[in-house]
Amino acid sequence: MTKNLFFAVLMIACAAGFSSCNQQKGEPVALQVTTQYGVLEGIEDDGVKKFLGVPFAQAPVGELRWKAPQPVLAWEGVREAKAFGDDPMQLNIFGDMAFRGSGRSEDCLYLNIWTTAQTTADALPVLIYFNGGGLMAGSGSEPRYDGTSIAKLGVIGVTANYREGVFGFFAHPDLTSSSDYKGSGNYGFLDQVAAIKWVKENIAAFGGDPAKITIVGESAGSFSVSLLMCSPLSKDLIAGAMLSSGAEVLPYLPKSQAEADAAGAELLKNAGIASLADAMALSADSLQALLPPRGMANVVLDGYFMTESADDVFEKNGQAQVPLLAGWNSLEAHPMQALQGQAPTLENYKNAMKAQFGDMTDEIFDAYGITSDEDVMSQKGFDLVSDLFTGFPTWKVCDYHAKSGQPVYRYHYMHPRPQVSAKMGDKTAALAGGVRDKTAEEKKAEAQQPAIAPGAVHSADIEYAMGTLKTNEYYDWQEEDYAISKLFLTYYANFCKTGNPNGEGLPQWTAITKENLDAAPVMKIDVESREVGSPERENAYRTLEKFYRSKK
Repeated sequence: MTKNLFFAVLMIACAAGFSSCNQQKGEPVALQVTTQYGVLEGIEDDGVKKFLGVPFAQAPVGELRWKAPQPVLAWEGVREAKAFGDDPMQLNIFGDMAFRGSGRSEDCLYLNIWTTAQTTADALPVLIYFNGGGLMAGSGSEPRYDGTSIAKLGVIGVTANYREGVFGFFAHPDLTSSSDYKGSGNYGFLDQVAAIKWVKENIAAFGGDPAKITIVGESAGSFSVSLLMCSPLSKDLIAGAMLSSGAEVLPYLPKSQAEADAAGAELLKNAGIASLADAMALSADSLQALLPPRGMANVVLDGYFMTESADDVFEKNGQAQVPLLAGWNSLEAHPMQALQGQAPTLENYKNAMKAQFGDMTDEIFDAYGITSDEDVMSQKGFDLVSDLFTGFPTWKVCDYHAKSGQPVYRYHYMHPRPQVSAKMGDKTAALAGGVRDKTAEEKKAEAQQPAIAPGAVHSADIEYAMGTLKTNEYYDWQEEDYAISKLFLTYYANFCKTGNPNGEGLPQWTAITKENLDAAPVMKIDVESREVGSPERENAYRTLEKFYRSKK
């Protein structure tokens, strides 16, 4: 066969089986990428291609307010994806949150992509991060969720906004009766589903593998991920899940649609809004000012996003059958939050908890080993309130999921943030990773005895896990902080790639399975990270579970 004839035959073969030849070689992932809806043009920085402010649903404005997200409309020409879109509407609940969006508006359904793929044949795994903020605040534009570091480890990073507060979680009888699925109130969660579907349908063009999508969230984002594992709309779209401080299981219970509708109608009445039509006519700013975000249900049994509680789904093994990595921090809450200014004595602590625990107060305190005044402000006292907030429900999801036969990698994040950087002046740590002015009382206490953080507070793990310490200039990061971050980020990346966080040079992390459930291992992530061969506070968790089930 002559050379020309050989190449002619080769070209005919490739033309006949173009998809096969193209799959092996792959199209280059350039700064212009063609999605199902049109061409996007991104930017490149430090070897990472970024596509920012990518619409994954139509703007939920006008008649689309309080409706399920609608598919993106195709556009003509090239759409720039070089800057973050608007952040979700929200009040300054956490005044120290940092955003990179162009503003705040209802038109907020945008996602952001970070990739190092060279061709579409790279088929890199994907991580989608859903932000925390109590379903009332936060954004995918926050620097702490930036996907640059994980992209450099061969995982495509994605963050996605979702509607929050009154815009994302408001239910009403008229909304329920007029919807196709006869439900309302879960719009923020439906936005998350829409983001996952968009990634599933389009990520191959960015060099990603649509069959390897792992979802993760912290706090409200973690609660969201636990629901996305259970929802019939999303559970079959993912290959893995990671929870960071929270899950929507015991003691957190969903509202029925009727309960949520009644609560929404009451909200309008109390705000002096005569009808849903009047609420629809209000501007976003006016609506937000009139309807407080804390009045919304966390999740509604709307017969669409959720047809039954997450507990019911997990108990039947009806959740996504995928590997799970889950954990929480050592200081998620503080005893003084329960004591409300009272002296930290055993008697006061018990009295503060009796309204919740009733006749089981002594039994629960004994299970936690809180038997003296000294125990109240020890790790034992912190453990109790931390577990009531996020520890117990996260543990319970691990317990549920391991029984399904899927591997569960459980961690306990221990490392406290360093002190606030001296260049910040007279500031102290705030709730969302930023800082605030010290109060007079704090200054006085510090003068008497320097404050030392006894553990990792709620949300302190985010910058470590995502490799974004440098984006937070408030803290005086040390070499040990960067070392822990490298470890944590590598665990995340490995899990996205294989469903297993282990890798060369990392402390061995054993999965919890049905076989070792009674001695479930947990990874302690700290300066000297290590695996503990049996769960801490096992009796305490079982005692809390006994209490919660007695109240269902």
